[in-house]
Amino acid sequence: MFKILKLFLLIFCLIFHQFPSNAYEENKIKIGLLIPITGDNKDLGHQIIKSTRTALKDIKTENLEIYLKDTGSDPNITIKSAIEFKEMGIKIVIGPVFYKSLIYLDEVKEITFLSLTNKTINLPNNVISAGVNATSQLKAIKEFIRSREIKKTIILTPKLDYEEEIKKGIKQSKIKISKHYFYDTEPTKLTAQIEKITNYKIRKQNLEDEIKRVENSDLVDKDKQLEKLNKKYTIGKVNFDAVIVSDFDESLKSVITSLLYTDVSPKKKFIITFNQWFDDSLLSEKTIQPIYYPSINKKNLEKFEKKFEKEFKEFPNYLSLLSYDLVGLIYYLSLKNNLADTKNIFKNKNSFKGKIGIFNIENNKIYHKLNVYQIDDGKLKEIF
Repeated sequence: MFKILKLFLLIFCLIFHQFPSNAYEENKIKIGLLIPITGDNKDLGHQIIKSTRTALKDIKTENLEIYLKDTGSDPNITIKSAIEFKEMGIKIVIGPVFYKSLIYLDEVKEITFLSLTNKTINLPNNVISAGVNATSQLKAIKEFIRSREIKKTIILTPKLDYEEEIKKGIKQSKIKISKHYFYDTEPTKLTAQIEKITNYKIRKQNLEDEIKRVENSDLVDKDKQLEKLNKKYTIGKVNFDAVIVSDFDESLKSVITSLLYTDVSPKKKFIITFNQWFDDSLLSEKTIQPIYYPSINKKNLEKFEKKFEKEFKEFPNYLSLLSYDLVGLIYYLSLKNNLADTKNIFKNKNSFKGKIGIFNIENNKIYHKLNVYQIDDGKLKEIF
């Protein structure tokens, strides 16, 4: 197995001109690729290698060279590799993939790192988050809310490790939020919190009181009114028109199910969530539909997946698509700027249309212009 890995890396080096003797050729755009090629995440790293190789082929230029180094998903290996890049004269690097690998990179101030993480808090000054972050998603949701003329929106966020990212995203996107609630993911506690947020007990009591009132009345259509009331679950309005749930997978489904339990129907209130990466399991959950979420361009993703699968006989991780686009982004910026000035190249306002969608760049930040999708009646539909 070790011999096969060595052979694979040797072939990669030959394709990508990794040898230091080539690193100082004039008029070459030299990009570092800092990813896990050993350790638990090596399969993802190898997919990123294939993706960047595809990008080089598609760009069709001899002016790009990519140099590979390992992170091992370990901060200590990462900084060692980054220092080696610095000694090779490389100024711009795609990677690392994971947030935990970033902690020592401020020691290599000469290099700008385009990390694939979507986290943006407490990054080293020379690291730019290129992932689909909370701000990008909330900007798309803000546009959706405006288009549907939604007046009052609340947001629900689980008490996990990305609370601060959501708060930052709300502030930077300037989305108008009526209330921001933080909930416990433990089912019993979650249900109790959703009941409180939706005033469920009061609305339930309103129904019981109205049934008693009608029962004790002399109304001519008493039986008809009681029949209507007995079909209801609550009486009274909730204090919002839309709810954003910043959650994923089964936890997301639990939150929407709790909303249904408290008589908040997706057919009456807008249920919006964060990027679900086109999770097919949501299509079969018809009771929680319709729901809306921002994401990258699905048609472009499918084209990339088809191309990747045809060439490499495997299905790509979405980070492969992001790394593909980052090669194109760097090449695009190189045509407009001096890549030697990496400290300023991402400060200027620029837009780049990649496979993932549109990259908006300014003040050393990357945001993605996302599409918004609807799941309803078991079908996925692009809203914009």
